[in-house]
Amino acid sequence: MGAFEYAALDSAGKEKKGLLEGDSPRQIRQMLRDKGLIPLRVEEVAQKESARRQGSFRMQRGISATDLALLTRQLATLSRSGLPLDEATATVAKQTDKPRLKRLMMGVRAKVVEGHSLAEGLGSFPHVFPDLYRATVAAGEQSGHLDAVLERLADYTESRQQLQQRMQLALFYPIILTVIAVSVVTGLMTYVVPKVVEVFISSGQKLPTLTVVMIAISDFLRNYGLFLLAGLFATGLGIGKLLQQPGPRRKYHRFLLRLPVVGKLVRGMNTARFARTLSILAASGVPVLEALRISSAVVSNIPMREAVEEAALRVREGAALGKSLERSGFFPPITVNLISSGEVSGKLEEMLERAAANQERELETITAMLMGMLEPIMILVMGVVVMLIVLAILLPVLNMSNLIG
Repeated sequence: MGAFEYAALDSAGKEKKGLLEGDSPRQIRQMLRDKGLIPLRVEEVAQKESARRQGSFRMQRGISATDLALLTRQLATLSRSGLPLDEATATVAKQTDKPRLKRLMMGVRAKVVEGHSLAEGLGSFPHVFPDLYRATVAAGEQSGHLDAVLERLADYTESRQQLQQRMQLALFYPIILTVIAVSVVTGLMTYVVPKVVEVFISSGQKLPTLTVVMIAISDFLRNYGLFLLAGLFATGLGIGKLLQQPGPRRKYHRFLLRLPVVGKLVRGMNTARFARTLSILAASGVPVLEALRISSAVVSNIPMREAVEEAALRVREGAALGKSLERSGFFPPITVNLISSGEVSGKLEEMLERAAANQERELETITAMLMGMLEPIMILVMGVVVMLIVLAILLPVLNMSNLIG
């Protein structure tokens, strides 16, 4: 049995859309005819999602962190109440007002009704439910504690969502300030300065050096501004294409780790992701090697990801995880020490959780400090630029006044 999305015409010629469960598209069409509807389109949800993933709109293939967190919390609550999985997934599908989420949950339910596990049902949509999610659910089903694992997974999903929101809010004001500053300066240089300076040029007087420089910059922006913008856009595309290649991307990521402040941010962000992911997997009963494989996938920095993969190989050979991670030199000492303490005390997941929380707090502190410094710097730079433009306009006026005097 599968979930199918359909479009059909009723007796009045009005198009209707919806979801039905059946064994084949032919059966769905017959069910629609029995209801007095004329089938127009019948598509299996899993096949439609697969086509979406392989098509041109790749950026739309997942769902938002907010939707995933809400969906997980609902599943956890319904599972804890003792509701069977097929009814729980159907209830979640009914409660959402988003058509795509409804399709996804009905597709998962169809797999569960067929006798597959919840993890296997989620596996039909790997672009929506990542390895971490599916492996955690599978471990919960195998251990018989699916409700507790789903609760933990919901907490994890919500904490990641909150961290992303805090980072976005921290960056929002500086970005807006930068855009406004660039727009104001560009407007002054391309529209205000030329009109004012035309008066002094027509008078034939010798202009100050600052005014001449401003006129040259203004003329350049007016004549070649579009070409400059196109060049910057093309350069950005070229750099993006270059960084898609494994070799240049690895060198770039290694270069980022060497930068004083940026390197600390990159280390902190990737370490927090790794520790948080490994913590929830270990607490859910996922085998250590499988947990390390999944956790390495959430590390976006290539040298750090390779360090995790090498550490996994050493753990397979019997080495300690903390010592294996320490050899790379990429992970903060406090994280390594907490992991080592967790291995010795038998409380690895607890120490991983503490390490992740520590890195997230440090990351928020550094980000807040940088944003706090960036705002006055941007205001100062904008003030200096505007002051230079005003001086470039006023200096010829002062010179003219002196000549008349």
